[in-house]
Amino acid sequence: MITKKYDILPKEAKKIRIKVFMNEQGFKDEFDELDKICTHLVTFDGDIPCATIRFYEQNKVYYIGRLAVIKEYRGKHLGAVIVNEAEKLIKDKGGKEIRLHSQIQAMPFYSKQGYTPFGKQDFDEDCPHMWMKKEL
Repeated sequence: MITKKYDILPKEAKKIRIKVFMNEQGFKDEFDELDKICTHLVTFDGDIPCATIRFYEQNKVYYIGRLAVIKEYRGKHLGAVIVNEAEKLIKDKGGKEIRLHSQIQAMPFYSKQGYTPFGKQDFDEDCPHMWMKKEL
């Protein structure tokens, strides 16, 4: 497995996000203006893109999001690996805090990665979400 970094949204990340968020989970507004300013990571198994995440900085706080692992690769800890990779890059840039907007069902995963919830539950396209953060 190898993870590659991109300064633009690569077609491989786009395909993973369409497959996971739009086709499986039913989200409609998957792509946004943030994609243009984000750093995107894609993990490959040989030629197969199997996981992606993006991050950006705003007011000295880093935000990660759009973590997706294709179905065939779930349960192999790729989510944790790619989150860790993003955290390393953020730390190298001097980042001290990371925030994310987690689907409620994904909160146990992020808790295992050291993130804690804050604020109130809200909804993104009728899906319950919660803000979480981690100090580096």
